[in-house]
Amino acid sequence: MKIRSVEIFMLDGGRPGWRPVVCRVNTDEGLSGYGEASLGFDNGAAGAVGMLREIAPMVIGRDPMAHEALWDHMFSDSFWGQGGGVAVLSAVSAIDTALWDIKGKALSLPLCRLLGGPCRPRLRAYASQLQFGWGTEGMVFDRGFRREDLAEHAARAVGEGFDAVKINFITYDETGNRLGFLRGPIPLRIQRMVEARIAAVREAVGADVDILLENHGRTDAVSAAQLARIAAPYGIAFMEEPNTPMLLQTAEMIHRECAIPIAGGERMYGRWNFLNFFQKNALQVAQPDIGIAGGITEVKKICDMAHAFDVTVQAHCCGSPIIIAAALHLEAAIPNFAIHEHHVTNRSEANISLGKYDYQPVDGFCAVPELPGLGQELSEKGERTAHVHVTVDRPC
Repeated sequence: MKIRSVEIFMLDGGRPGWRPVVCRVNTDEGLSGYGEASLGFDNGAAGAVGMLREIAPMVIGRDPMAHEALWDHMFSDSFWGQGGGVAVLSAVSAIDTALWDIKGKALSLPLCRLLGGPCRPRLRAYASQLQFGWGTEGMVFDRGFRREDLAEHAARAVGEGFDAVKINFITYDETGNRLGFLRGPIPLRIQRMVEARIAAVREAVGADVDILLENHGRTDAVSAAQLARIAAPYGIAFMEEPNTPMLLQTAEMIHRECAIPIAGGERMYGRWNFLNFFQKNALQVAQPDIGIAGGITEVKKICDMAHAFDVTVQAHCCGSPIIIAAALHLEAAIPNFAIHEHHVTNRSEANISLGKYDYQPVDGFCAVPELPGLGQELSEKGERTAHVHVTVDRPC
């Protein structure tokens, strides 16, 4: 079996900033596999498409079952791959995941079983990014800047069976405008606003629901430590991305100053970047994105390495149904699983309709797909409405 072509799609996710980038790797025996480059939100989609067009010729004519050899070829022989850039690694990630999908289909096994078999029958999930609401229309409604709005969104998720919620309490200011970055000491006005929001959510969800604190890298060492001290009395499970991900020394300082476990990794790629953080105990919950960090091949290695440092893993999951399925398989197969991210956009009909199947949580838990490979493919609508669809069928 040989790789015959690679198709690249920039999908229409229903809003300008949501354009998932998916590839389909086709073989000469009729099997195809899907993968995703997780740069489809905000400003990265075009870069992912361009890099996939550059990387795809490297695998044309090669054996799709040889995922280790192909990963190393794409990484080592692309020149820029060894620099670990996010565009290059996102393209490698998408193709690598598609190879695993092909392998599962060829062997009639779900991906989870190729990775060692399930460690658990279902995955505990949390409701993610409730500052954007908790409905079914994606991130275009119910901006959570009033404390009562955040409390309502959280209570709605708990009413559906979730026992963990994640919120960025510093996304909006008191009037609903973007707050921006908090650098240095946090003004007392903002401190009071944030604490009032956290207190309202804690009261709404009760004492037994985990609250996860999201920062999106919009704090620095000083403001993150202050925010952690404000939040700690409310029983925060972990604080995510408290600083710019490239600053290991800052992450170390924040961990020393905080009584809250630190989570991060969605903007990190490759085992080497994660190793640096593990060695310094700067992450307690690793969050690699399969569509950025190197695909199934590399992220499984990151998970195993994390296990050696007593670090648990939650795959970052913010994309199309393709990356959602990949995350569920990976998380089911690792012993050091933490919790699964169910992003508010994953509830959007526009996003759900991009895939053939819909893997929604039930009572706060996700089932593991049982179909061969990823157990997910693009829908006819996803292909038909794509902003970009190109085919690469010539080797480099």
